Amino acid sequence: MLIGLFTSGYQRNPLEHAFEDAKRFGYDYVELWGGRPSAFAPDLKDGGIDDILRLIDRYEMPVIGYSPEANNYPYNYMIGSESQRRDAVDYLKLCFDMAKAMGAEWTLVSTGHAGYYVTYEEIWDRLVRTIRELTEHAERIGHKVLMETTTPWETNVLKSANDLVQLFERIPSDHLVGMLDIVAPFVQDESIFAYFDKLGPKMQHLHIVDSNGADETHVMPGEGIMPFKQAMEELEYMGYDGTATIELVTAYIREPRLYAKRAIDNVRVMLG
Repeated sequence: MLIGLFTSGYQRNPLEHAFEDAKRFGYDYVELWGGRPSAFAPDLKDGGIDDILRLIDRYEMPVIGYSPEANNYPYNYMIGSESQRRDAVDYLKLCFDMAKAMGAEWTLVSTGHAGYYVTYEEIWDRLVRTIRELTEHAERIGHKVLMETTTPWETNVLKSANDLVQLFERIPSDHLVGMLDIVAPFVQDESIFAYFDKLGPKMQHLHIVDSNGADETHVMPGEGIMPFKQAMEELEYMGYDGTATIELVTAYIREPRLYAKRAIDNVRVMLG
């Protein structure tokens, strides 16, 4: 299993710190957060991509995946007018292009909240229409759309393994795949490992982090209430040999360098 560092927690630090720390702490890759000031796709298009390529080369640290901000403000393709949806789609297509340019295998896409005044049918019509268009763009450029389920505090659209199964049935494509943030099923009384059975080869990435059991908060591995060590052992037993990003986000933003080290140390102990 390859362990990745997520750069979101470094947004108040120079981005180079994230690459330097990934190298010195023994991470295998970087999952690049796509917000300002770090790696916002329009900024990358305006020349910032050269800075990313320089960091990749300097620290010999690949960017396997790109995770733009696209489920809240100002981009949320699941809510608002058609022009707002169109703006979010165009933004995500640019994200795919920039991810491809930096050598990333996939761009992560999740769903924002669709609002309280839409029906299930309306939600799915908008979702399928949008993801089909994005997948077609990914196919054209040789990239992957990596769909993430999130918690009910974040979305009323894609929340479970069954939701992903339904989406993949409606949009069959090798360029549309899925992933699992283990907090999402844990706080919804859903099995983490059912994702592997239900998605099969479509299950291509993990976000690993602990949980407080009450909401979407991401806790340092091994320091929440999840049976995290046993979950890591189960992944090893299953023979999972894909990628797993330790998704520390804003809870550890004050000292991301210290917590990035603590996180991978904790995971290494649990993996034996």
